[in-house]
Amino acid sequence: MNRLTKLRSYGALGPANIARVAAYRLGLKSGWHPVQRLKGTVASPPFFRGSERRGDLPAPNTAWDEGLWWFGWHQHPLPSDPPDWFANPFSDAQQPGASQNWWQIPDFGTGDIKGLWELSRFDWVVAWATKAAAGDTTAGARLNLWLTDWAQRNPPYKGPNWKCGQEASIRVMHLVAAAWVLGQAEAPEPGLIALLRTHLQRIVPTMSYAIGQQNNHGTSEAAALFIGGTALAGHDPRAEAWAQKGRRWLEERAATLIEPDGSFSQYSVTYHRVMLDSYALAEAWRRQRGLPEFSSRLHERLAAATDWLWALTDKDTGDAPNIGANDGARLLQLTGSDYRDFRPSVQLAAVLFRGADAFGPGPWTAPLHWLGVTAGRACPAPQSTSFDRGGYHVVRNDQALAVLRYPRFRFRPGQADALHLDLWHHGVNLLRDAGTYSYNADGAEWFSGTAAHNTIEFDGRDQMPRLGRFLFGDWLKADTVAPVDDKGMGIGAAAGYTDARGARHHREVILTADALICRDTISGDFDEACLRWRLAPRAWRLDGTTLRNGDYAITIDIDGAPLPPTLTTTWDSRYYQQKTEIPQASVIVNRPATLITKVTF
Repeated sequence: MNRLTKLRSYGALGPANIARVAAYRLGLKSGWHPVQRLKGTVASPPFFRGSERRGDLPAPNTAWDEGLWWFGWHQHPLPSDPPDWFANPFSDAQQPGASQNWWQIPDFGTGDIKGLWELSRFDWVVAWATKAAAGDTTAGARLNLWLTDWAQRNPPYKGPNWKCGQEASIRVMHLVAAAWVLGQAEAPEPGLIALLRTHLQRIVPTMSYAIGQQNNHGTSEAAALFIGGTALAGHDPRAEAWAQKGRRWLEERAATLIEPDGSFSQYSVTYHRVMLDSYALAEAWRRQRGLPEFSSRLHERLAAATDWLWALTDKDTGDAPNIGANDGARLLQLTGSDYRDFRPSVQLAAVLFRGADAFGPGPWTAPLHWLGVTAGRACPAPQSTSFDRGGYHVVRNDQALAVLRYPRFRFRPGQADALHLDLWHHGVNLLRDAGTYSYNADGAEWFSGTAAHNTIEFDGRDQMPRLGRFLFGDWLKADTVAPVDDKGMGIGAAAGYTDARGARHHREVILTADALICRDTISGDFDEACLRWRLAPRAWRLDGTTLRNGDYAITIDIDGAPLPPTLTTTWDSRYYQQKTEIPQASVIVNRPATLITKVTF
């Protein structure tokens, strides 16, 4: 690997951010980090009392009534006793327990730790709180029983469930949300106060590391400090300082990580949702407690971030393009909707930051009712637009959605997905992104590479060289960007790039009433170029030079001559730790050329 490539990439990360991360790691290695000197006591029950919620309530979240969930798809039957908090259903390796200090446990080597962490994100706490609020005393008793067991088996600050400040932050947000749902946020039980205190103590010393990540670690931890700190007002002398620290970083992170057009630093649809949910909960909580307003700048950035996710969400299914990293994270499960239903998040944020009703009546409004947020006004559906600061052309009509991803990398790119094209028609994701699958499984790096996207791959390599598990080098820069515009025959947009080896790709897309037309122009220094289209999992068949499936047809021309694509299969991951096979169409060319793909509906 070229040393200059590494230096340029590290420079792009920012010296201050590198220093924050380096100081954290050096502190842990030396044994002198303040987080290693923390002391805490095991919280004792009860954590919640019987529901004090009155009035009409929305339907409770019953998703956890019969089983335990991992990443929104993998389920085990609900046990009669609390589960093993250190079990990982996705790894055969022996998992670490609570016998070690968390900083002595390696990040890798026992499988993907996210599988172990998942139950300790307390999604079940929120779900069972809605059940208890509706009068289910069994759910309330089980809630206290399981939290008691968790606290005893995860003493501060031992074991893997204390390794990550963001994981602790997610627990804080869910514990406070549960108290809120039960009508106990104003007068929490001593056990809940102690559990929140233990978690906030863990978050504060490593906040600088979270900021250095330039991602939703910082937004989650800031939200937890703000929400948890104000929840402990009058119960801990440090509470006000924690809340003020959280407020300060919520403001700073909104200004730094959220672009004026709403794009977020991680270039990921699901991570964008995590960020948006964190801010939405913080704003709803601020209103509930009658706290001073956040700045107009924060509201403007969050309104724009809401518009971004709203524009990418399919109104009929709630699904959205699987663009960017997808690690299965989802906060605030006040409904039993599917992991890939983004409507509850958009609906809540749209009311809070736009005063808008995004989708009208439906189960996605439940979070508003549980959190006491007044419904918004009806608003028109999103229109075609370009989010240029983040690199997204969103082209829409009444029946279809196309998203063209192009490289605008002010922050580190998580995937080599330049000029990837996602296409949806009446809720069917016809052309799709591969997703992530796992951060720590054999072969999982493929999912973030160029070959896992609907774009051109030159000479069998990624568009950018891979420097590490989460870092690419030679960040691409878009050129010849044409924003979304009416092209007469339809709505279109375009962008291009030239990579560090001199290979060039320019892509123009036009969406009409009955078709999508994609024009790819390739030139420069390359020997072979492969165009791939990752297809919806249906029975596609090749009819001459045309791919067909029901009412859908795909043709590919190269310099005006039709070319039959090769139809094979490839991997797809809609949910973390899940992968399935889907059809893939591809063509290979060995010279500069113009390729025109037409998808008719």
